[in-house]
Amino acid sequence: MKSQPHSTPLALWLDPEAALSPEHSHALQVSGWAVMPVNTLDHLLAHAADAAMVVLHLALDVTRLKAVQQLLQDAGLSTPLVCRVDRHELDLAVEATQAGALTVLAAQDVRTASWQRLQNQLNPTAARSTPQPVRSVVFVDPASQHLLALAQKVAQADVTALLVGPTGSGKEVLARVLHEASGRAQGPFVALNCAAMPENLIEDMLFGHEKGAFTGAHREQKGLFEQAQGGTLFLDEIGEMPMHLQSKLLRVLQERQLTRLGGQSVIALNVRIVAATNKDLKKAIIDREFREDLYYRIATFRMRLLPLAERPGDIIPLAMQCLLQHDKKPWQLHPQAQMQLLQYPWPGNVRELENVMRRAMVLCTDHVVTPAHLMFDDWLTTSVPAQAPALVTAQAAPLLDETKSVAHFEQFMAAAKDNLGLQEQDTAQEADSLPTDLHSAARMNEHQVIMATLASTPSKTEAAKRLGISPRTLRYKMAQLREHGLGMASVAY
Repeated sequence: MKSQPHSTPLALWLDPEAALSPEHSHALQVSGWAVMPVNTLDHLLAHAADAAMVVLHLALDVTRLKAVQQLLQDAGLSTPLVCRVDRHELDLAVEATQAGALTVLAAQDVRTASWQRLQNQLNPTAARSTPQPVRSVVFVDPASQHLLALAQKVAQADVTALLVGPTGSGKEVLARVLHEASGRAQGPFVALNCAAMPENLIEDMLFGHEKGAFTGAHREQKGLFEQAQGGTLFLDEIGEMPMHLQSKLLRVLQERQLTRLGGQSVIALNVRIVAATNKDLKKAIIDREFREDLYYRIATFRMRLLPLAERPGDIIPLAMQCLLQHDKKPWQLHPQAQMQLLQYPWPGNVRELENVMRRAMVLCTDHVVTPAHLMFDDWLTTSVPAQAPALVTAQAAPLLDETKSVAHFEQFMAAAKDNLGLQEQDTAQEADSLPTDLHSAARMNEHQVIMATLASTPSKTEAAKRLGISPRTLRYKMAQLREHGLGMASVAY
């Protein structure tokens, strides 16, 4: 049982090697924390019941983290643990995350923003109106840490923000950070993907309607602007919004009020707008696809998210986060798997990384992800699934360079034919059938993976699950196989 709680949440600071620095003390206090240095485990235990978190420094390994975990567990406490490691100790940061740390910060980090984020995350009295809680965010790479620091400043200013970055780079995650770090954190976070909605529905969804405004309007309906009152409205893919709606949106942003469809009453708004796009809006302005006045209205502060490949320090922590989000059991990433993740170019950014890790979880049986479990969207740079025995000859292969692709493709072909019982062709005929370019090799390589997986699974549904694709996509690819004259008799269901 906790004793009488502090009016200000208490952070216990465990670092026997160094005293609490004035810079760290100031950052914690400005962020709303009361901080108490503790130099021994006994001292920590004496105050643990009153603490909202324990901050501990890790020097060489996670021994101290495990000791504190055991101490708290024996005392019947589940106080969150935050670890500090040297900014260059990426392996130690990953190990601490695997061992159960809530988050890992650079030991040199004295920014108020980092501790404020933890305050928002751990404050048990903060009522959230957001339907889904914000997932923990990863800002390990120096470029990401700089972006986070900027986001914290922008959040406090309560200005309209435009987030620019490639698809899947985490724009909505950053939008939620802006919301959670702002004075609107207790208000709702409402999101709309402008590209995902039919044109005739976006206006109604944004502005709402009165009863009888149109056929089927049997009752009044609040729009997203009203639903976001006191909070944040996130307009994703705003570059896809139709031009006639852009003018209406501009008017609402300028006047801070709206009228529902079919209504007369003017409704005052108290909403912060965060917009996002993967398009070059300045080019869209030149092409008359986006209003220039709207651009300057939403881009009070413009923030750019880098592609995942340009912030490699985030890759392994994001991969571990994905594993732990979907399965609370301890997971490990084999060093060779980490190397492949770091070398892959990630054209689909964070979203693609999440897909790769979800596939790995399906294929992995012992909670240790190896190169054999990593199925990338680019088949030229993938190791193959462990459940596809036809490809065992290449499952431990490193990333392929272009000069070796055809040789590896021949190995894939031979192994697949052995597994599927295909008849051997004579050497000359087989050589004539080899692809003459890498694109064809990649396509045929994909076909062999599909055929091998189909042959080793009881149903198309299970095969699609192992391949990380939908059953509909699998049916389409099977039809392609038949069109190309590849035998499917041995895998027919």
